[in-house]
Amino acid sequence: MTMNTKYRKPLAGSGLDFFDTREAVNDISPGAYETLPYTSRVLAEQLVRRCEPDSLTDCLKQIIERKRDLDFPWYPARVVCHDILGQTALVDLAGLRDAIAAQGGDPAKVNPVVETQLIVDHSLAVEHAGFDPDAFDKNRAIEDRRNEDRFHFIEWCKTAFENVSVIPAGNGIMHQINLEKMSPVVQAKNGIAYPDTCVGTDSHTPHVDALGVIAVGVGGLEAETVMLGRPSMMRLPDIVGVNLIGKRQPGITATDIVLAITEFLRNERVVSSYLEFFGEGAKDLTIGDRATISNMTPEYGATAGMFYIDEQTITYLKLTGRDEQQVELVEQYAKQTGLWADSLESAIYERVLEFDLSSVSRNMAGPSSPHRRLPTSELASRGISGEWEEKEGELPDGAVIIAAITSCTNTSNPRNVVAAGLLAKKANELGLVRKPWVKSSFAPGSKVAKLYLEEAGLLTEMEKLGFGIVGYACTTCNGMSGALDPAIQQEIIERDLYTTAVLSGNRNFDGRIHPYAKQAFLASPPLVVAYALAGTIRFDIERDALGTDSRGNPIYLNDLWPSDEEIDAVVGQHVKPEQFNQVYIQMFKLHDEQRNSNPLYDWRPMSTYIRRPPYWEGALAGERTLSGMRPLAVLGDNITTDHLSPSNAILASSAAGEYLAKMEVPEEDFNSYATHRGDHLTAQRATFANPKLFNEMVKDNGEVVQGSLARIEPEGRVTRMWEAIETYMNRKQPLIVVAGADYGQGSSRDWAAKGVRLAGVEAIVAEGFERIHRTNLVGMGVLPLQFKQGVDRNTLELDGTELYDVVGEIQPGADLALVVTRANGEKVDVLVTCRLDTADEVSVYQAGGVLQRFAQDFLAQ
Repeated sequence: MTMNTKYRKPLAGSGLDFFDTREAVNDISPGAYETLPYTSRVLAEQLVRRCEPDSLTDCLKQIIERKRDLDFPWYPARVVCHDILGQTALVDLAGLRDAIAAQGGDPAKVNPVVETQLIVDHSLAVEHAGFDPDAFDKNRAIEDRRNEDRFHFIEWCKTAFENVSVIPAGNGIMHQINLEKMSPVVQAKNGIAYPDTCVGTDSHTPHVDALGVIAVGVGGLEAETVMLGRPSMMRLPDIVGVNLIGKRQPGITATDIVLAITEFLRNERVVSSYLEFFGEGAKDLTIGDRATISNMTPEYGATAGMFYIDEQTITYLKLTGRDEQQVELVEQYAKQTGLWADSLESAIYERVLEFDLSSVSRNMAGPSSPHRRLPTSELASRGISGEWEEKEGELPDGAVIIAAITSCTNTSNPRNVVAAGLLAKKANELGLVRKPWVKSSFAPGSKVAKLYLEEAGLLTEMEKLGFGIVGYACTTCNGMSGALDPAIQQEIIERDLYTTAVLSGNRNFDGRIHPYAKQAFLASPPLVVAYALAGTIRFDIERDALGTDSRGNPIYLNDLWPSDEEIDAVVGQHVKPEQFNQVYIQMFKLHDEQRNSNPLYDWRPMSTYIRRPPYWEGALAGERTLSGMRPLAVLGDNITTDHLSPSNAILASSAAGEYLAKMEVPEEDFNSYATHRGDHLTAQRATFANPKLFNEMVKDNGEVVQGSLARIEPEGRVTRMWEAIETYMNRKQPLIVVAGADYGQGSSRDWAAKGVRLAGVEAIVAEGFERIHRTNLVGMGVLPLQFKQGVDRNTLELDGTELYDVVGEIQPGADLALVVTRANGEKVDVLVTCRLDTADEVSVYQAGGVLQRFAQDFLAQ
């Protein structure tokens, strides 16, 4: 590791050294450090500490002068993974070990160089709901049975790879554990103190930005690059200041605030920006409140959602049981290096936005997108609520079939969870009950939630309404909502009912939450409980009666809603440091495990979960010609990674379901697409498998047909998408995908890039790309191309019958020619931008992808 000792100095009262970034910056431009935003100061520190001395000045000038014409390295301190992408990354490394061994190298030397933490949190489905007292144990037993292959591999990784630690299933969600325990905020290693930073294989990794930790979500492919010791090359991001003014109104939760902020920031177009929240309004927000806001960073399109280190940070570190010396280190380091809030009052931003917390009302979001804010006061005017009649034995129109308190977005905020418990208590006292068709569940992101709810006497109140704990994992928000009662599902099918889900998560894209929930709405935990009582979205939650008391008086939401004073009293009395220590000391107890003597994994030939990756065979081994490409799909705007590679439950009628049946997997154990991403034979069948897809190549009477469909050319034959992919793979036909704006938004998902590459897609031309997905495409050797302003698939009248060639020298940001040959032989030259944004990305693309590049470098050394 390069260490520039010129600016190394002792950190007062700590026995540690630090790198004086203020002096380094001011040596280049006197006084410049005081004007730098928080993000710039942290990025500059790691340059001073890690950068080669002869390139330090040029790299620092990019930050000081706010230039964006030179790549500089970023060396994150940690990589945090959930088991889906983390396991997939380690499968890739295990496959890479095989490839290195086959070429005469030492496979045991292929290890993560950077500390890598893997938390198994994405594998549990809510098969048993919260009204089953044994739901937790039953769901965990199913999780272990379904994922035996995967967990076997993960256990091997614990002892086979160096620098890998694993938190097994049943312990919580990666982001909440990261916030409550894993992040030290300030690292202290090898006698040096420096800011904690991390990348995570999930788009909600910015959750921990609330602590002042730069943490961004990346695809597994980019995480692999960092794991293997290569820097993440970057240019200075757009850093936007968000001045929070005012105070929230009584009865307003952090969820209400973040849904309003998400809408506001989407409208302000902060895509790919690093945001820094500050101001008088920010000072009053607890870390739980801040984390709710930071967690939703990808929903408002940004890369990071930072808060400064201040007294709230210190209070939270003490509350969560951090070591006293570590808490002192964080405060001392932040104050001495200019990362404490008071030191940033003279920071200058290129753009400052202002948001008034006092303007926030009670909110939901939906349907279909998390930034589509829906004030509860406007349910009737928006056409959401409406009159309905309950008929015995039948579900109402708009039935809420799933009500889930889920996701670290909300469950890492004790105020939100306690509010749900208090509302449940009042509902029980007044005799209200959950509607029988509502599948209710509570899946906190940490075991600590159970401890403080039990101590406050609120867990039993939630259980009475059907919100018992079903698991400590990422569940409904991730499409792992489990099966419905068969009778309810049959009625939905027979009556073609409009059914909904209400959840305290961060994603509500169509088709994500459950195949039979036509639409989904995001809401705070107490509102989720209220909708379980209402039983339908066709209900004005602010004005309609939820039931009657023993005297026949109507009961309204305001009769149940707890006051801020009630919530704060419970949090102040019952949320304690010893609860966090009770959970985390045991969870993070280090075991001296014997290293595995076999550096190569013994692949199981019949596994549908873990299979040696095919990076040196098939489409990935062939030459990319970028000529004669046929469109696999022509797509519109806002194509999400759920469209490209869904994560939800696998249906028997799907291509993946048919494959699993041939592999003799029983249908009840098909599990989700997400869990099978370590087996490319299953995972590639998920490519464009979302039933909500609109491929504009497939039309009926001029109207685009919804479904996982494609049109094979030149025959013009319409088939299921997988059959088209198989046909083109057999023909060795190079492919292209044509798309609109914001291609690849949503969760970071490797298989959204891996699937198209294995299908033979060599390039994707779109009006714009989501940041993480574009990076993943590069990591898989797929060329991202961007239409010029004012040019798109519609202005060019593309219908999918064309052939496509890319002409020109591939360089960062270069103009290339996309030569379109229509079916009648007419040729059209379209100027497009090469979205390989850095020289490093060009080298990765030319090697064929991240792993191919690493193998070349490893063997060369």
